[in-house]
Amino acid sequence: MTKLFNIRYPIIQAGMVWNSGWKLASSASNSGILGLIGAGSMYPEVLRKHIQKCTAATSKPFGINVPLLYPNIKEIMQIIVDEGVKIVFTSAGNPSVWTSWLKKHGITVVHVVSSVKFAQKAETAGVDAVVAEGFEAGGHNGREETTTFTLIPMVCKSVSIPVIAAGGIATGRAMLAAMTLGAHGVQIGSRFVASTESSAHKAFKNLVVSAQEGSTKLTLKELTPVRLLKNKFFNELMELYKNNPTNDKLKAHLGRGRAKKGMFEGDLDEGELEIGQIAAIIDDILPVSEIVKNLVTEFNSAAAEIGNLTLE
Repeated sequence: MTKLFNIRYPIIQAGMVWNSGWKLASSASNSGILGLIGAGSMYPEVLRKHIQKCTAATSKPFGINVPLLYPNIKEIMQIIVDEGVKIVFTSAGNPSVWTSWLKKHGITVVHVVSSVKFAQKAETAGVDAVVAEGFEAGGHNGREETTTFTLIPMVCKSVSIPVIAAGGIATGRAMLAAMTLGAHGVQIGSRFVASTESSAHKAFKNLVVSAQEGSTKLTLKELTPVRLLKNKFFNELMELYKNNPTNDKLKAHLGRGRAKKGMFEGDLDEGELEIGQIAAIIDDILPVSEIVKNLVTEFNSAAAEIGNLTLE
């Protein structure tokens, strides 16, 4: 995987909405991993500016995460080509629509999946690798509710392209565990939310590092499953569920712009606060370079420990 992306360590900084701007992506790439800009929360011209700033801030490879259901998808893809970005991670949609077009422009394509079925479809579509994401992950999830430890070996067995593990990974030990299960590398989101360079609001970052076991829950499965921190908005949603709401009522309660309101603007009561279960073990906000150093150090230490284990 390091050869595929021309990076030092097999670690991807996830391209998250309202968190992954050019500062986070460039810092990640400068630290020897692959930084991703999250296009899902950017208008096309805003994305262009982030790409240009990222290009100026790092000479290392970086990529863009693009939700395929994005309303301005054609304009987004053209900007990516025009600005010379060579790595694209796609999600939330059918990879066959854009993969061949991107590859014709010399772009490495990776698709995010939540099941074996979608991993196989992505391989058939011609992607270079898949991110297999368990439902511990923050934000929008698959409907299968398959955990990372279950998903990774199944996907690795079913496809011949590299598999990147995601969901519940924030430490070097977890990274080693995922790679022991067959993953070629890992994608990490929540740990990088709690970084100095993340574009998330400081109030949201502070809430993330104060999260405990059980602070998040997967909800809105009737629309698009999403893992959220529990807050006033979440509690109101749970009250609404007691009356068996229609999808229209759920959409009306959700409204528009809640993710921006919560994660970017810092409204911890009314905002949609997307984060993974692993937030429960994140207890500090650190520079990206220090996060990467800690991941690598712990990975190597754990690998040495495991190397001494034997079964009689």
